[in-house]
Amino acid sequence: LGTVDYMSPEQVRGESLDSRSDLFSFGAVLYEMATGVPPFAGTDSAEIFDAILHKSPTPVKTERLQRIVSGCLQKDRNLRYQRASEIRADLERLKRKQELLGSIRRALPWLLAAAALICSAIASYLFMRPLPPPRVSGYVQITNDGQGKGLSEGAMVSDGSRLYFGEGSGMAGVIAQVSASGGETSPLPEAPVGEPLVQDISPSRSELLVSNYLGFSREFGWPLWALPLPAGAPHRIGDISMTCAAWSPDGREIAYVTGRDLYRAKRDGSDPRKLATLPGTAFWLRWSPDGRRLRATIGSPLARLLTASAIWEVYADGTSPHPFLPDWNRPPSACCGNWTPDGEYFVFQATRQGKTEIWATRERTGPLDLFRQMDREPEQLTAGQLDSMMPLPSLDGKKLYVVGQKLRGEITRYDSKLGQWVPYLSSISAEFINFSRDGQWVTYVSVPDGALWRSRIDGSDRLQLTFSPMRALTPCWSPDGRRIAFQGVTPGKPSNIYVVSSEGGTPEVLFAEQHNHTRPSWSPDGKSIAFSYYPGPETANGIPVVDVATHKMTRLPGSAWLLIPTYSPDGRYIAVRHSDHHVIMLFDLRTQKWTELVRGELNWFNWSRDGRYVYFEQHGAQHAVMRVGLDNHKVEEIVSLQNVKRAGADGSFWFGLAPDDSPIVLRDTGTQEIYALDWKAR
Repeated sequence: LGTVDYMSPEQVRGESLDSRSDLFSFGAVLYEMATGVPPFAGTDSAEIFDAILHKSPTPVKTERLQRIVSGCLQKDRNLRYQRASEIRADLERLKRKQELLGSIRRALPWLLAAAALICSAIASYLFMRPLPPPRVSGYVQITNDGQGKGLSEGAMVSDGSRLYFGEGSGMAGVIAQVSASGGETSPLPEAPVGEPLVQDISPSRSELLVSNYLGFSREFGWPLWALPLPAGAPHRIGDISMTCAAWSPDGREIAYVTGRDLYRAKRDGSDPRKLATLPGTAFWLRWSPDGRRLRATIGSPLARLLTASAIWEVYADGTSPHPFLPDWNRPPSACCGNWTPDGEYFVFQATRQGKTEIWATRERTGPLDLFRQMDREPEQLTAGQLDSMMPLPSLDGKKLYVVGQKLRGEITRYDSKLGQWVPYLSSISAEFINFSRDGQWVTYVSVPDGALWRSRIDGSDRLQLTFSPMRALTPCWSPDGRRIAFQGVTPGKPSNIYVVSSEGGTPEVLFAEQHNHTRPSWSPDGKSIAFSYYPGPETANGIPVVDVATHKMTRLPGSAWLLIPTYSPDGRYIAVRHSDHHVIMLFDLRTQKWTELVRGELNWFNWSRDGRYVYFEQHGAQHAVMRVGLDNHKVEEIVSLQNVKRAGADGSFWFGLAPDDSPIVLRDTGTQEIYALDWKAR
């Protein structure tokens, strides 16, 4: 493989290399051929490196040969021979000198054999030496519009001259575009209705692969569309229902995931063929440039900033599904990768100690790479005040586009008398606000760190109840105000419902299971907690109700495919939302019967303090906080959310109610902008 004896000074210093480095190595070989010893000696690598950098070898006896060797071994590459042809010309002139002919003739067989061996060693060394790590240098800010950049499910893609990405707050987003060199953003016309999400761009750069969020169906997927560029009406791709999709490199096929199953179909959606079953919900699917592999992020897309996620790889024929870099990050937190156009690197985001950065790993792209010394340990590319996400290599391989994020918000309340949003709870950066029954205490989850707190409503007597690495979501006071139930997320483990004393202590798991649990709700008598599963196949099992004292679990009758159980204040009803987001149902605990309360594009909902209304967030063209009466099912708008910029640590956007039933939201005061980094892979 060669040794450190033949390394050039610039290689020892870790600088970029060029052909002049090889000429230095040749000079070292020439010196050893002439003298029988290497030019730079030492007992270990450190001594040899010191000699290469600071010492000159003993001159060879022949003056003219010494000039050639010296020209090869100059420390400064600018003073060295610049081309191999210059060395060859000097050696030819030396060969013609009569005084050397005899000695060269006698030594020629040995010289040829030695030269062949040494040159072979040098060639092997030059081929096998590790490639320099990739790095980024300067950056340019591409967007400056203060809008969210679709981090919950969608991707960012480019046609070379423009970038395309999701933008906006919550489910009122659009597909936006901006020049790849920076400038004003603008929405793409003709995008599908609902919340459009960018999935991929065709190899011809003439179409976007787009889904639109209209709520999960029972197959847990969204419709898939092709959107022409730069303009044109979108058209459905077959009857595909998916959570993520990607075009093949030749544009003839589409890979997509439905539920947990990976499929491959023709570009029009016909002839679908199941390839593999994945270990969890998949998003951010990518097809390798050589068409041989597929990679997707496995985790919960709506909570990928909180829960552990991992990138999985499967061959394009469906064989060998396996984790990508399985032992690199513990617990796993990798997400959202893209290959460089030449396929030589795979870039992705990963979180360590609460900070998200961009990483790159070298790929094996050909048979010769099987013999090349390659370090596949990922190299960190970014570091700074912002989290770096959604890496996208440019088509020319010179830049890396990323989203820089600083997550921050402030609680605001809608004042109906003033007709505007006003600061609330001292404008803390928090979400999932929940008030005790007497209205004197509040519990919340701080943003961005995800810790559970409780305090009096005036902010006094603050107490932190959970600590890293656990992150909390959706806390709920017990009726007696002594305990708090919440969803706890610990990396590498399923999401569970926990109960903790309002005075602090160790949270206790309510019901241990290998499925992800969410949204606890106390019964008004404090004896039971209902919760639901994350959207997925487990939802078919129905809503669990657990006895707090015995930890025994029963299921709410007829609750298959229903989510988010919420007890009414008087304990008579449980309100739930269907998994397709299109209906809120009521279960009457006295009659054991279900009734439909309201239909629409629905998300968060809350009971009014007196139990006469259910407040809910409606999406679509009329994005607003609405309420529906239990007695007459009359629906009325409370306040529009159309122009309210909101934040949320888990990729979704929460809304709640203050003790007087006024809506409260987390207003976004952070930043999410796109940056272009100068990228050098060699």
